[in-house]
Amino acid sequence: MKSNLIEIKARVGSLDPIREKIESWGTVIQGTYMQTDTYFNTASDRLKMREVEGESTAMLIYYDREDIPDPKQSDILIVETEEPETLKAILARSIGVKVTVEKTREIYQHQGTQVHLDEVDDLGTFIEFERPVTDLPADRRVLESLMEELDVKAEDLVTVSYSDLKLENT
Repeated sequence: MKSNLIEIKARVGSLDPIREKIESWGTVIQGTYMQTDTYFNTASDRLKMREVEGESTAMLIYYDREDIPDPKQSDILIVETEEPETLKAILARSIGVKVTVEKTREIYQHQGTQVHLDEVDDLGTFIEFERPVTDLPADRRVLESLMEELDVKAEDLVTVSYSDLKLENT
């Protein structure tokens, strides 16, 4: 699967007021997931395997994204595997594991935008918006409007991935 998204990620002090606001809009939670993302060493861009507790399959996700403090585009390639342990072992042996990130993620769908409320081990709490790109300027405005409605400040935006933040903390 190939996709092109526009997204933001921001550090937040508490997920509770955001959750309450989202639910007040009538937005329904898609689910809560315990995710383990294993990032692999690459020359550029990012490559990770996402395993979700209770699921027998996993996703290998490659993505290219600018590290900027604004809504940013991600070019993503995803393949699902029914043999995650074998694939992870091959990648670990051939290119090495960079870092592992564990998180609890709540996923909401709101008017074409996926809203993630994340509690990331050793890093804290975050909100993410992901929206498929259909009209980049309009999609950017949608994310900026959501930021305003949920009181997400520009100074709270995170430019890098959770893997980069985790590496900075070690």
